[in-house]
Amino acid sequence: MIPPPPALWPQPDGTAVSCREKLALLAETHAELAQALQDAFEDAVLMGVDEQAMRQILAGMVAGLESPRRAR
Repeated sequence: MIPPPPALWPQPDGTAVSCREKLALLAETHAELAQALQDAFEDAVLMGVDEQAMRQILAGMVAGLESPRRAR
């Protein structure tokens, strides 16, 4: 089971995001991503991919995300 969204979304300075619109968007994005990850995982496993391998593949995708704050 994918955990629920965090109670607090920390900013780089450690304070929590407090804007209601941002919090709503973050919650919506979290729910959409959780569903997409679950669907991709289930599809792969049902097609014969090893569960642990798929978890590693998904974790690798997360680890490879590029920050929009870094210069390209």
